[in-house]
Amino acid sequence: MSNISIGRLRGGYCVYWDDPETGKRKRYQLAARTRAQAEAEGRDRFLKETIAPVGATIEQIWQAYIGHLGTKPTATTMRHTGKAVLPEFGSLRPDQITINDCRAYTAKRLGAGRKVGTVHTELGHLRSALKWAAKIRLIDHAPYIEQPPKPDSDVRPLSDKQITALLDGCGAPHIRLAVILLLATGARVGAILDLTWSRVDFDRGVIDLRLPDGVTRKGRAVVPMNRMARSALQTAAQVRVTDHVVEWGGNRVKSIRKGYASALTRANLSDVNIHQIRHTVAVRMLTAGQPIEAVAQYLGHSNTAITYRTYARFMPEHLANAAAILEFDRFTELKRTS
Repeated sequence: MSNISIGRLRGGYCVYWDDPETGKRKRYQLAARTRAQAEAEGRDRFLKETIAPVGATIEQIWQAYIGHLGTKPTATTMRHTGKAVLPEFGSLRPDQITINDCRAYTAKRLGAGRKVGTVHTELGHLRSALKWAAKIRLIDHAPYIEQPPKPDSDVRPLSDKQITALLDGCGAPHIRLAVILLLATGARVGAILDLTWSRVDFDRGVIDLRLPDGVTRKGRAVVPMNRMARSALQTAAQVRVTDHVVEWGGNRVKSIRKGYASALTRANLSDVNIHQIRHTVAVRMLTAGQPIEAVAQYLGHSNTAITYRTYARFMPEHLANAAAILEFDRFTELKRTS
């Protein structure tokens, strides 16, 4: 935030800026004890002092929250979701929003062909921005934002035949490498495209999918390198020219959407989005008898409840023991034989 500065005051930190109306400098003592804490607290104090709580609109709060998020991935996503949310809510104050407004927004977006998950995310961003505004006392309280029920994950694991066809359909080497790494790690495509050679350890046999600065909205894991991944990585390492594992034409690859779509066409596969590879990895591990805690760690889930909710139905003999308890006819059989 360029219009504020952080300085030292009475052994601690302060934030100050020039009032555009009076030209006078405003300065406030901060509770922060580190420079990083002072930067964050200073932003919140500036917003609190310059946006009147009664008059703050959703537009102002939305943009302020994006500024607060800084370089976090959610900030980028909210710039996109704001294109849908702000035309409907931007001019309103938080206290003016009703449940009927949320329901009308949901109906309008669904009527325009948007998926339930998309609308859930858009209203979720609105909810997060308002909760943050209330937390820093930019507004008195955050109104209730009703979201449509989040849809169940579309888990459709690929068969062996489909996986083979997909790999055979990968025309370019970097697309094949990316798909192999997705199959070997269960990672999201963003994690694979972010992967650098410095986090590929051939000696230890591990792939570290985590970003060094930890700036990511989704969990990432450190996973073992299986034979398939090692072979593909060793081949790629011999011709690498960039720091990133997935590269093409001497440049880092930022998207494989077109290449993946072409692979699906060659494989004669339809409606197989790239996230289904991650689902396939999870289901294969579970049906092979791996404990769900291990699968959660492999996928980078911080909470095993997420893994249970998404994949428990694929666990071998799921609820079989519970069902066996309900075999009441066994009592009749025992009476006959006694």
